[in-house]
Amino acid sequence: PAALPPAPAPAPAPAPAGAAPGDVPPHWVAVKSPSVGVFYRRPAPDQPPFVEIGSTVAAGDPVCLVEVMKMFTGVMAPSAGRVAQIAVADGTMVEFGQPLIYIEPA
Repeated sequence: PAALPPAPAPAPAPAPAGAAPGDVPPHWVAVKSPSVGVFYRRPAPDQPPFVEIGSTVAAGDPVCLVEVMKMFTGVMAPSAGRVAQIAVADGTMVEFGQPLIYIEPA
């Protein structure tokens, strides 16, 4: 039988807003996922995102949510600064410890 042609390569995912992955300066602080779950940028579908690139945050400010089995966990900024990159698309499944947002310290 004739060999099948190779399957087309999947299209690359769009790069997140801000710096390209891997181009994160060492002084940026990562806001990491507290658990496996779904990343949400907004408190509710009809509300604006907690933060945008360029937003100024204080340590302890809420920056996103991670949902696990209908339980929502607020994720807080670990330090004060400016949101430099949002590394995950809204509604994406994330892993424990995965960087979600990067903050450039003030």
